[in-house]
Amino acid sequence: MEVADSILDLIGNTPLVRFKRIGEDLQCDLLAKLEMLNPGGSVKDRPAVAMIDAAEKEGLLTASGTIIEPTSGNTGVGLALVAAQRGYRCIFVMTDKVSQEKVQLLRAYGAEVVVCPVAVEPEDPQSYYSTAERLVAETPGAYRPNQYFNQVNPLSHEQTTGPELWQQTNGQITHFVAGAGTGGTLGGVGRYLKRQNPDIQIVAGDPEGSVFSGGSGRPYLVEGIGEDFWPETYDPAVVDRVIPISDQESFDMARMVTQREGLLIGGSGGTAVVAALQVAQECKPTDVVVVLLPDAGRGYLSKVFNDEWMASYGFLIGGHPCVKDVLDAKASELPPLVYVAPEDPVRLAVKRMRDNAMSQLPVAKGEMPLAAAEVMGAVHELQLMELAFGGDLLGQPVEKVMSPPLEQIGIGEPIALAVAKLERCPALLVLDGGRPRAVITSTDVLTFLATANTPAGP
Repeated sequence: MEVADSILDLIGNTPLVRFKRIGEDLQCDLLAKLEMLNPGGSVKDRPAVAMIDAAEKEGLLTASGTIIEPTSGNTGVGLALVAAQRGYRCIFVMTDKVSQEKVQLLRAYGAEVVVCPVAVEPEDPQSYYSTAERLVAETPGAYRPNQYFNQVNPLSHEQTTGPELWQQTNGQITHFVAGAGTGGTLGGVGRYLKRQNPDIQIVAGDPEGSVFSGGSGRPYLVEGIGEDFWPETYDPAVVDRVIPISDQESFDMARMVTQREGLLIGGSGGTAVVAALQVAQECKPTDVVVVLLPDAGRGYLSKVFNDEWMASYGFLIGGHPCVKDVLDAKASELPPLVYVAPEDPVRLAVKRMRDNAMSQLPVAKGEMPLAAAEVMGAVHELQLMELAFGGDLLGQPVEKVMSPPLEQIGIGEPIALAVAKLERCPALLVLDGGRPRAVITSTDVLTFLATANTPAGP
């Protein structure tokens, strides 16, 4: 009988499929490696089982031990599969940008999940890296696979994914494209393929702001790829090219691939496909471009495939009139987003409000263009006036007196929604493509409505 001994024996040997519709105008073949068909639903099954096998062999993980790992979800599922088969306890640490589906999925496998804020530095005690280290120190019998530093991670791809691609394309592959996260897939596949043919190009699709494409690691909304530090499992010598891709491009492509190819993929898959299309457009008819799709879109139904979520972050433009119409109407007088940093003195906030005729300012860390997660709070003119009576306020840092952040609205959401929100708050922070773009007030909306003579109701 053709029967696997366990679910772990079904990892790997995933198929290739040709992109016939989104690649119809290309001269070369564009092929997708369907890693969502692994038992755990992602490419991370491969390094997960390999790292646990190695840990058991080296005596680092023993019976009744606990696996602890920071993860965006997929590595956790792979590790949870192994733990379910072999009787280990699991604790996974995740950031608060990860979809609830992923958190619930890990808990379904019996794992414990700890959620940490995304908008903190790696060395911050609240970061998911630091939290994982603390849990390892506090937990007897703990083992941390440490996918960002464990060389078994890229080795698993060197021994499985790379040979599969070479065999499946009959050695004709010329370009390999994948998202850059730990770098394990790119490094392992790249090393194997370049041994077969040194001319094969290894290309990373990377979220804008990630360190791999020259950023500082500032927050972005795509999950599972990009980093704010350099993992030891990332080998820049193997990667020939890194292409930065925006959240907007990634999410739009994920939806397009799903609707045109019938492949439900996530945002990181969208990142890789955008990069692969850029590469393929430069290729000859004899070239073969393979893009690795790391997981399925089922873990992102509440985000990438949820119109309400997409609209709230400014990724979708709805019917008119919408918030974009308000901004367009005042485009000539609309300054770049004015804000202050948490460490700035209150006197600077007061000056900026006075200079720009504003009664409230966002508080955010970082330079423009900001990420939504970098907005920390807000300061209001009336609030500062009241506090000023209490003493020397002007020299205090803004973070000592700031209020919660302004309520947000997507640039494509209806004006009727803006009106409803402005009934309970003084101003709204407008998001465009997941990034703060402007602040609008009731006056802005009323001026637009009066000029356009447009009803505000639904």
